[in-house]
Amino acid sequence: MKTIKASEFKAKCLGIMDEVANTGQEFVISKNGQPVVRLVPYRNKPSSLFGIDKNKIEILGDIIEPLDVEWEANLLQARDAED
Repeated sequence: MKTIKASEFKAKCLGIMDEVANTGQEFVISKNGQPVVRLVPYRNKPSSLFGIDKNKIEILGDIIEPLDVEWEANLLQARDAED
């Protein structure tokens, strides 16, 4: 996060706004050495989380078929049954 003085921001605000929009880099704008505001890129929030990861997740293999791995709980249960 970059920090910039208010006077410098005033002189370069349009360029800084473009940089924030293009890179996502946030800026803190200070006045008299104290942080006053934070300039962040605008992002639309989805109206619903349903389908938010569509086309981002890929399923590899069969997700329904059981694994060929013995579960530890089953091993403990079998060992307890032998005792």
